[in-house]
Amino acid sequence: MIMKTLDANRLGMAVGLTAGLLYVGCALIMLIAGQEGTTYFFNSLLHGLDVSSIVRMEMSMWQTCTGFLATLVLGWLTGACVAWIYNMGQRRGSA
Repeated sequence: MIMKTLDANRLGMAVGLTAGLLYVGCALIMLIAGQEGTTYFFNSLLHGLDVSSIVRMEMSMWQTCTGFLATLVLGWLTGACVAWIYNMGQRRGSA
């Protein structure tokens, strides 16, 4: 039986980049749609949860870049942890 493992770095990069793209997409929605459109979009996405009291449109470029980098890092850590846990389960299952 061939045991398949996940490459933690590659999965981490895939999850991190995907999360980063979602972050950029969110920033673009905020930039294009304005506060009212952003609130409408996220209220719809979150099944009617009212986000109007927590939407903050004033973000500096520094905050945006920091948020993007933090999202990449957290995404990478998440993907790497998933791969590590998956691989640990594979090792235990084959013993």
